[in-house]
Amino acid sequence: MNTQNIPKKILYWYDNNKRSLPWRKKNTKKNHEYFTLVSEFMLQQTQVKTVIPYFKRFINKFPNLRALARANEHKVLKSWEGLGYYSRAINLKKTAAILLKDFDGRLPNEIEKLKTLPGIGEYTSRSILSIAHNQPYIPMDGNVERILKRVFLLKTKKQISKENLIEKKSFFSSTQRSSDYAQAIMEIGALICKPSSPICSSCPLINNCKAYKKKDFLIRTRNKLNKIKYFEAKVYKHKNKYLLVRNKKFNFLKNLVIFPMDEIEKKKFKLSFAKKINIKLSNMNMKIIINEEKKKKILKDSFLLDKSNINKFILPSFTKKIFYSLPNSQ
Repeated sequence: MNTQNIPKKILYWYDNNKRSLPWRKKNTKKNHEYFTLVSEFMLQQTQVKTVIPYFKRFINKFPNLRALARANEHKVLKSWEGLGYYSRAINLKKTAAILLKDFDGRLPNEIEKLKTLPGIGEYTSRSILSIAHNQPYIPMDGNVERILKRVFLLKTKKQISKENLIEKKSFFSSTQRSSDYAQAIMEIGALICKPSSPICSSCPLINNCKAYKKKDFLIRTRNKLNKIKYFEAKVYKHKNKYLLVRNKKFNFLKNLVIFPMDEIEKKKFKLSFAKKINIKLSNMNMKIIINEEKKKKILKDSFLLDKSNINKFILPSFTKKIFYSLPNSQ
């Protein structure tokens, strides 16, 4: 496959079609690094359209690395409220402090150094290197995977393996505009090469795409089975106050506020006549019994939260879903 003109085609499309995103605005090099850092943390497992208003509010409150590093953690989490995956906010604040202390307030330009920072792994480190430092990395997100699967018409389990997709990524070759190029490829995936109903007539890769030639746009995905687990949430209400705990017990929602909970057997869940709800996390489907307790228990890291303060306090969506499932809770 001739890939000689691929970068030119992609960059031409990007220059004429890219979205105006707040973290892409022209800025000083230092601020560009900070905007990239914040946006990449927010974009982990979250769509661009969801992130945009959160990013704007976050930058207004914490306009630079120093402001974020020195901020009260409660204020940072409050600014993050509703975005989910709160460990990202905690790790972002930790990373800001480390960057100020050990890296003179700048993002490292070496992958191994980046990966030592809280919340930065393989994908985010490559995103930062390409976008903030103009290095020739193309992060492998769902958009990039989808383009490769269609360009090469990858269908079998072996063809769509991570290893094969990384090998096929050489299709994109390289360019001196590495920052724009990485964003352009992801942008094509987001706006043109959509999971369903791709807009092929606007795609700069139409002449290179086997899926287009075969008119076969179905995407084969790697099986990702979410675990099903069963829990009992215990709700104690006294007048207008609810008993909540700071979670030290479970690996999910670590250190965040939840109702007291225990993991239970499937058998107990099925036999219970109590109210039941389902909540889906990124890697787990949770089936939860809601049991209202008559007697208050003394629990470590627990406190009573007045119903009138529910929206003023930092509560993960998970806790709010349980709260709003209760009778007369709204």
